[in-house]
Amino acid sequence: MMIRLLHSLPNIINKTFPIPARFRSALPRDIAELSQLLTNKRGERSLSYLGRQNFLSAYLHYFLPWNLYRLCILLKDLDIKLLPNNTIIDLGSGTLTLPAALWIAYPNLRTIPLEFFCIDRSGQALEAGKKFFNALAADSLWKINLVRKDIDINKNGVIHKGITSKNGALVCAINLFNEIYEKVSYNNTGGLKQIASDSAKLMHTLAAENGYILTVEPGVPQSGRFISFLRDEFIKLDRIPAAPCTHSGECPLINSKSKKWCHFAHENFDPPKELVRLSAAAKLPKERLVYSYLLTNNAKKQTGKAARVISDSFPLPGGKTGCYGCSEQGLVLLAQDKHNKEKILSGNLVKDFINTNKIDVKSGALIIDLAGEKK
Repeated sequence: MMIRLLHSLPNIINKTFPIPARFRSALPRDIAELSQLLTNKRGERSLSYLGRQNFLSAYLHYFLPWNLYRLCILLKDLDIKLLPNNTIIDLGSGTLTLPAALWIAYPNLRTIPLEFFCIDRSGQALEAGKKFFNALAADSLWKINLVRKDIDINKNGVIHKGITSKNGALVCAINLFNEIYEKVSYNNTGGLKQIASDSAKLMHTLAAENGYILTVEPGVPQSGRFISFLRDEFIKLDRIPAAPCTHSGECPLINSKSKKWCHFAHENFDPPKELVRLSAAAKLPKERLVYSYLLTNNAKKQTGKAARVISDSFPLPGGKTGCYGCSEQGLVLLAQDKHNKEKILSGNLVKDFINTNKIDVKSGALIIDLAGEKK
């Protein structure tokens, strides 16, 4: 069901936001230009870039479906439980990627009433997102409130009438905070920590006591560091990491000398051919979907022996392959025979393993031999 809906996205978008034939040829160029503004030319991007029709069209036809693919792949593996009439607060909602992803990834939620507050500074993006959502989820029971407003992470509490403190069963920020910390030097640890602290306090203020908070950021080193600092700030507020973390202790990647960061990559996905062709035309082929994320709640602190895979596999001496993992024991190097058919993929959870009590000289990670993993 999820894959079928994802495959229908280009058709829904083309019908909802048709591009006249005389402008269609310019779409790949607009996509490439917008990609530059979102990455290595961020300094040239204005706050209202989605107010330009060509960029909004590029975003809707290219970035929206790819972002939905990435977010749906993540959501399907997260244990988020919502009840009828719950409130969801989506900070930096843009074209309503989160409500659409929840609709696609969680069919069980489609039959219950939910209320969304979708907050973004771009009214054009919000209106386009609602139009797209209505086309995707016709006759939905969900109430979608659009809130055009800048989000100031230094101001906690009420953001808009109807959004009161402590009423969000789910508070989300998808690709929001990188627009703030991207201006901070990688070596400015204090500045990054302060942004993480302010962001955590804002989301904590909006979330119900038993609510979930989900943050998703690009899978680049600065994002991974931000997520690690954000995790620490949430723990101070008694918001315990539910995923991807396997424990509630100190993040082993914050002070790691291995230069690893928390991120996840998916290579085995099945996008529609039309989206692949558009990506190729814009010279932006997608081979991997990469992100960093954090889901918190107020559950009891996690304990137990488990490791989350946070890297691709690579060859090791002695006919083995390895990958790095994050665990309560710190950074671990998971090693297995290269002929083992059970490939350990980025994001996988390895449980009840037996360690070798050996340390990898290169990374300082504890070595885990998966041949000795308990079944």
